[in-house]
Amino acid sequence: MALTPLDIQNKEFSTCLRGYKREDVDDFLDEIIKNYERMYKENIQLKEQSDVINKELERYHQLEDTLHNTLILAKETAEEVKNNAEKEKELVLQEARLQAERIEHDGIEKLKVLNNEYDNLKRQVILFKNKYVHFLDSQLKVLQDTDEIEENVLEEIACGKGLGDSRGA
Repeated sequence: MALTPLDIQNKEFSTCLRGYKREDVDDFLDEIIKNYERMYKENIQLKEQSDVINKELERYHQLEDTLHNTLILAKETAEEVKNNAEKEKELVLQEARLQAERIEHDGIEKLKVLNNEYDNLKRQVILFKNKYVHFLDSQLKVLQDTDEIEENVLEEIACGKGLGDSRGA
């Protein structure tokens, strides 16, 4: 049980024959009461301050826990965002590779078509050249045959046979 200043003030001592001088004891007890009362009040104030500080400390501990949990959550979220970004990057790269392969495949197919068309055009040019050379050869032969006929006609005319003679013959 704690002793209060009032307990000290109300304390009565029994008297005896060879006891202390009552006035000195009362003065000393008054001094003790004043000091004890001051210390008692200080103690109460310190307990109140301690309670306030403990409450603040508890609040800071809760805040620290909240910040710690928030930090952990932020780290986890950052890691998740990083992982999602990595997955997204892989998907984009995979899609880009597939698209590049499609473009390459389409390009190869178009090149094959163009090469086939080029080969067909080359064959047509060669065929046209051959036909044209054949045509020119036949026209040259006709011209040569015509030259021979003309030479024969001119020879006959020069020999005196005339055109009329050759009709009758």
